[in-house]
Amino acid sequence: MNHSTDAGMNKTGIDMSPIDIKELLSGVEASEPSSQGDEQTLAAYRRSYIMEADPIGFVPVPGSLKGAAKTGMQKLMGKKPEVLLDKLGARLAFERAGTRLYDALLDKCSVRSDEVAGLSGGLSLDRLREFRNEEAQHFMLVMEAIKDLGADPTAVTPGADIDGVASIGLMQVMTDPRTSIAQSLHVLLIAELADHDGWQLLIKLAEELGQDDMAGKFRGALAEEGQHLTTIREFVEKSCMSEAGVS
Repeated sequence: MNHSTDAGMNKTGIDMSPIDIKELLSGVEASEPSSQGDEQTLAAYRRSYIMEADPIGFVPVPGSLKGAAKTGMQKLMGKKPEVLLDKLGARLAFERAGTRLYDALLDKCSVRSDEVAGLSGGLSLDRLREFRNEEAQHFMLVMEAIKDLGADPTAVTPGADIDGVASIGLMQVMTDPRTSIAQSLHVLLIAELADHDGWQLLIKLAEELGQDDMAGKFRGALAEEGQHLTTIREFVEKSCMSEAGVS
């Protein structure tokens, strides 16, 4: 079985053509810069954009009387429930992305069964399917929590926008037909690390805002996410050691 970590043709390093190194470096030294200045010029441009930029978005006003009443009560207590709605939106977006990541990995595993079988310690597809289904259930759990607050789960909050964009890179690597099962597991580990911490923060925020029932339901999801993280971390470690020929 071939692995991307096997030694092979890779022409990206300068040492691949020692005879051309001097010519290459002389060309670099003779080239005129495309603009005057140093890295501070770029930093100045960035600062100007940052100073002029609008927020990435806003938390929508609850569309129902129930939601508006709950929001108003919290505001009278000096708290800001919009932060909870934003984090719920972010969790919703990430759970959807997590479900799709597992779907993509399972598709890849079905094609590369020999690669799955070759992983040290074995990779349980049934376990992956279980985790995938739990991610989908967590999505539904958050959606119901948003509805219970009288808010609209289809609205894209700023946090949902950010988490959605951040997960694009993970999905691109996962669905790349060239990436191996081991590399795909690495991507999944990144997602599970962020997912686990996201649930921890959401539970703490819900508790501080007096949403004890919500926090209680979310603790079950956090326990399952803890299992996801532990298992995927073990899969990643085993696959790495297997490729390295280390038991």
